[in-house]
Amino acid sequence: MIIGGDFQMIIDTLSPTGAELLFEVFSQRYERGSTIVTSNLPFDEWTTVFASERLTGALLDRLTHHVHILEMNGDSFRLKHSKRRTRADAQPAHTSKV
Repeated sequence: MIIGGDFQMIIDTLSPTGAELLFEVFSQRYERGSTIVTSNLPFDEWTTVFASERLTGALLDRLTHHVHILEMNGDSFRLKHSKRRTRADAQPAHTSKV
């Protein structure tokens, strides 16, 4: 199993050669093992990251065949947790008398 956390961060730093190597990794995994990819970038914007529409199309074809796409919309868990922590830090500490 390969798990690629925030795919956008990975592909934002790729050179054209790196994009081809990443494509090769997914091609080798295709129909052979589980792969989990997360990204905030919609599929139609992946062509801006990969230099080639052909390469992007082939990659998306492999990634989306036999797949379950979970689209998560709503508040960010990290943002919500951070706000909660900030509010807790702002509250005065309770002291008890012994």
